[in-house]
Amino acid sequence: MSTKEARAVGITAPGGPEVLEVVRREVRDPGPGEVRIAVRAAAVNPTDIGLRQRGVEDVPPPWTPGMDAAGTVEAVGEGVDRFEVGEEVMAAVNPRRPEGGAQAEFIVVPAASVVPIPEGATLQQASTLPMNGLTARLGLETLALEPGQTLAVTGGAGLLASYVIGLAKEAGLRVIADARPEDEDLVKSYGADVVVPRGEDFAAAVREVAPEGADGLFDTALLHERAIGAVRDSGGMITVRGWRPEQPERGIRVEPVMVFRVLERTDWLEELRRLASKGRLRLRVAGEYPPEEAAEAQRVMDAGGLRGRVVIVF
Repeated sequence: MSTKEARAVGITAPGGPEVLEVVRREVRDPGPGEVRIAVRAAAVNPTDIGLRQRGVEDVPPPWTPGMDAAGTVEAVGEGVDRFEVGEEVMAAVNPRRPEGGAQAEFIVVPAASVVPIPEGATLQQASTLPMNGLTARLGLETLALEPGQTLAVTGGAGLLASYVIGLAKEAGLRVIADARPEDEDLVKSYGADVVVPRGEDFAAAVREVAPEGADGLFDTALLHERAIGAVRDSGGMITVRGWRPEQPERGIRVEPVMVFRVLERTDWLEELRRLASKGRLRLRVAGEYPPEEAAEAQRVMDAGGLRGRVVIVF
C-alpha cells in the first residue's frame, strides 16, 4: 500500500458555488483501525453548503465537503477484520478534519464509521443513508419517547424526515407529519399515521389531531419558533443546524442534534443498514453529478424541494 493522489471536490475559499472546483488530494495508507475506500458516490447535504460558505477554522483550504460515502474497500489497516478488500460499504465522514470529507475518489476513515451497504441498494442509494440516518437516530434517542407516544415531524416529504418517520415507527411511536397535497401519499408510505397540511399553521394543524400537543417534535424543516406550539407542555423538540430559542416556553426541552458526536456509532449504522435492507427506510437519489458539476449539485440541493439527495458520482 502507498500514498496516492485522488480527485476531490474542493472548496477553494469561503463563498458561493463558484468556489467549488476539482482538486487533487493526497490520500494516505489506512492506519490501525482505519479503512481506505474507493468512493463511488457521495451525497450532497445542507451541511456541505454551510461548509462552503464558512470554511473550516484552523484548516487551510481547499476543503472537501461530504459526510456520506459509498464505495468499495480498497485497503484495511491493522486490526480491522470486519471487511475484505472489494466489499461494498457506506461510511459517515467528518468533513472538518484536515483530510476533508466524503466527496473524493479515495478516503481514509475509522472502521467504526463503516458498514456494508444495505441489501438490494446501489452505491448511490447507500450514500444517502449514513449521516441523515444517524441524525434521525440521535434525535429520537435524545427525545426518549415511549411506545405509544406522539411524534410530530416537519418537512415530512424530505429525506431526513423519511428516516425519522421510519425509525419512529420501529420504536412504536404515533407519527404526525406535514406534507403538500401532492406528497401526502408519499409521506404516508414512509409510515406517518396522520398527515397534516404543510405551511405556517403547522402547530395548529397538529393540535387539531393531538389537542394536548405532540410529546415530541423533530423539526427537519427549520420552522423553529413557528413549530414549537405543536409540542405539549414539558415536551421535547429536536432541531437541526444548531437552533435553540433564547427562552424555551412552557417547560419544553429544545435540543439541537449534533451528528458529529455519533459518526462512529457502528451499532446504529448496522441498524440503519438492517432496516434499509428490509425496506423500512427508503433510500432515494434525486440526481447524479460528476465532481466537475459539484457547484450545480449544491445549487439544486440549496433550492430545496428534493425528494431525496443528489449525489456526486466518481
